[in-house]
Amino acid sequence: MDDSDRRNVTDAVDGILNGKRYLIHDRDPLFTTEFQKLLASVGVTSVKLPPQSPNLNAYAERFVRSIKESCLERLILFGEASLKKSIQNFILHYHHERNHQGKGNQLLFPRAVLSDTPSDGTVQFQYQLGGLLEY
Repeated sequence: MDDSDRRNVTDAVDGILNGKRYLIHDRDPLFTTEFQKLLASVGVTSVKLPPQSPNLNAYAERFVRSIKESCLERLILFGEASLKKSIQNFILHYHHERNHQGKGNQLLFPRAVLSDTPSDGTVQFQYQLGGLLEY
Protein backbone atom coordinates (compact mmCIF):
# COMPACT_ATOMS: atom_id res chain seq x y z
CA MET A 1 0.00 0.00 0.00
CA ASP A 2 1.64 3.25 -1.09
CA ASP A 3 1.30 6.73 0.43
CA SER A 4 -1.50 7.86 -1.90
CA ASP A 5 -3.63 4.85 -0.87
CA ARG A 6 -3.05 5.65 2.80
CA ARG A 7 -4.11 9.25 2.21
CA ASN A 8 -7.34 8.17 0.51
CA VAL A 9 -8.25 6.02 3.50
CA THR A 10 -6.98 7.91 6.52
CA ASP A 11 -6.49 11.56 5.54
CA ALA A 12 -7.81 13.88 8.26
CA VAL A 13 -9.56 16.12 5.73
CA ASP A 14 -11.07 13.93 3.01
CA GLY A 15 -10.12 10.33 3.78
CA ILE A 16 -13.02 7.91 3.49
CA LEU A 17 -12.57 6.73 7.09
CA ASN A 18 -12.20 10.21 8.58
CA GLY A 19 -14.24 10.32 11.79
CA LYS A 20 -15.24 6.65 11.60
CA ARG A 21 -14.74 4.20 14.47
CA TYR A 22 -15.36 0.87 12.73
CA LEU A 23 -14.85 -0.75 9.33
CA ILE A 24 -17.12 -3.77 8.87
CA HIS A 25 -15.88 -6.03 6.08
CA ASP A 26 -15.98 -9.56 4.78
CA ARG A 27 -13.06 -11.98 4.81
CA ASP A 28 -11.64 -10.90 1.46
CA PRO A 29 -7.86 -11.32 1.22
CA LEU A 30 -7.65 -7.62 0.28
CA PHE A 31 -8.01 -6.80 3.98
CA THR A 32 -4.41 -7.70 4.78
CA THR A 33 -2.63 -7.50 8.12
CA GLU A 34 -0.85 -4.37 6.87
CA PHE A 35 -4.20 -2.74 6.04
CA GLN A 36 -5.63 -3.65 9.45
CA LYS A 37 -2.56 -2.15 11.14
CA LEU A 38 -3.11 1.04 9.14
CA LEU A 39 -6.71 1.16 10.35
CA ALA A 40 -5.67 0.61 13.95
CA SER A 41 -3.06 3.40 13.70
CA VAL A 42 -5.82 5.95 13.05
CA GLY A 43 -8.23 4.53 15.64
CA VAL A 44 -10.51 2.51 13.34
CA THR A 45 -11.47 -0.95 14.55
CA SER A 46 -11.60 -3.65 11.87
CA VAL A 47 -14.65 -5.92 12.29
CA LYS A 48 -14.76 -9.07 10.16
CA LEU A 49 -18.12 -10.57 9.26
CA PRO A 50 -18.57 -14.22 10.28
CA PRO A 51 -17.56 -16.79 7.66
CA GLN A 52 -20.21 -18.08 5.25
CA SER A 53 -22.74 -15.37 6.08
CA PRO A 54 -23.45 -13.57 2.80
CA ASN A 55 -26.74 -12.05 3.98
CA LEU A 56 -24.99 -9.92 6.61
CA ASN A 57 -23.42 -7.88 3.85
CA ALA A 58 -26.53 -7.67 1.64
CA TYR A 59 -27.25 -3.96 2.17
CA ALA A 60 -23.70 -2.92 1.34
CA GLU A 61 -23.64 -5.21 -1.70
CA ARG A 62 -26.93 -3.75 -2.94
CA PHE A 63 -25.67 -0.19 -2.57
CA VAL A 64 -22.46 -1.04 -4.44
CA ARG A 65 -24.51 -2.60 -7.22
CA SER A 66 -26.78 0.46 -7.38
CA ILE A 67 -23.95 2.98 -7.59
CA LYS A 68 -22.12 0.93 -10.22
CA GLU A 69 -25.14 0.33 -12.46
CA SER A 70 -26.81 3.72 -12.07
CA CYS A 71 -23.77 5.94 -12.02
CA LEU A 72 -20.18 4.77 -12.38
CA GLU A 73 -20.61 2.43 -15.36
CA ARG A 74 -22.29 5.24 -17.32
CA LEU A 75 -19.60 7.87 -16.84
CA ILE A 76 -16.13 8.47 -18.16
CA LEU A 77 -14.20 9.69 -15.16
CA PHE A 78 -11.04 11.75 -15.40
CA GLY A 79 -9.21 11.42 -12.11
CA GLU A 80 -10.03 11.29 -8.45
CA ALA A 81 -11.87 14.64 -8.32
CA SER A 82 -14.48 13.60 -10.89
CA LEU A 83 -14.94 10.25 -9.14
CA LYS A 84 -15.50 11.95 -5.77
CA LYS A 85 -17.97 14.44 -7.26
CA SER A 86 -19.91 11.65 -8.97
CA ILE A 87 -20.10 9.59 -5.79
CA GLN A 88 -21.18 12.59 -3.70
CA ASN A 89 -23.94 13.44 -6.18
CA PHE A 90 -25.12 9.83 -6.29
CA ILE A 91 -25.25 9.57 -2.49
CA LEU A 92 -27.25 12.82 -2.34
CA HIS A 93 -29.64 11.41 -4.94
CA TYR A 94 -29.81 7.99 -3.25
CA HIS A 95 -30.75 9.34 0.18
CA HIS A 96 -32.78 12.47 -0.62
CA GLU A 97 -34.31 12.09 -4.08
CA ARG A 98 -34.86 8.39 -4.81
CA ASN A 99 -37.91 6.43 -3.69
CA HIS A 100 -37.00 3.26 -1.77
CA GLN A 101 -39.15 0.23 -2.44
CA GLY A 102 -38.20 -1.40 0.85
CA LYS A 103 -39.58 1.65 2.69
CA GLY A 104 -42.98 1.77 1.00
CA ASN A 105 -41.71 3.86 -1.94
CA GLN A 106 -40.89 6.73 0.42
CA LEU A 107 -37.86 8.98 0.47
CA LEU A 108 -35.39 8.19 3.26
CA PHE A 109 -34.57 11.81 4.10
CA PRO A 110 -36.92 14.09 2.13
CA ARG A 111 -35.93 17.67 1.54
CA ALA A 112 -38.21 20.54 2.46
CA VAL A 113 -40.56 21.57 -0.37
CA LEU A 114 -39.49 24.78 -2.05
CA SER A 115 -41.91 27.68 -1.78
CA ASP A 116 -41.75 28.39 -5.54
CA THR A 117 -43.09 24.92 -6.44
CA PRO A 118 -46.14 25.33 -8.68
CA SER A 119 -49.42 24.14 -7.19
CA ASP A 120 -51.17 23.56 -10.53
CA GLY A 121 -50.37 19.82 -10.49
CA THR A 122 -47.62 19.88 -13.12
CA VAL A 123 -44.80 17.40 -12.70
CA GLN A 124 -41.32 18.87 -12.60
CA PHE A 125 -38.08 16.99 -13.06
CA GLN A 126 -34.77 17.78 -11.49
CA TYR A 127 -31.48 16.31 -12.60
CA GLN A 128 -28.14 15.29 -11.11
CA LEU A 129 -24.91 14.51 -12.96
CA GLY A 130 -25.97 16.17 -16.19
CA GLY A 131 -29.26 14.30 -16.45
CA LEU A 132 -27.92 10.84 -15.61
CA LEU A 133 -29.94 10.80 -12.38
CA GLU A 134 -33.41 12.32 -12.50
CA TYR A 135 -36.26 12.65 -10.05
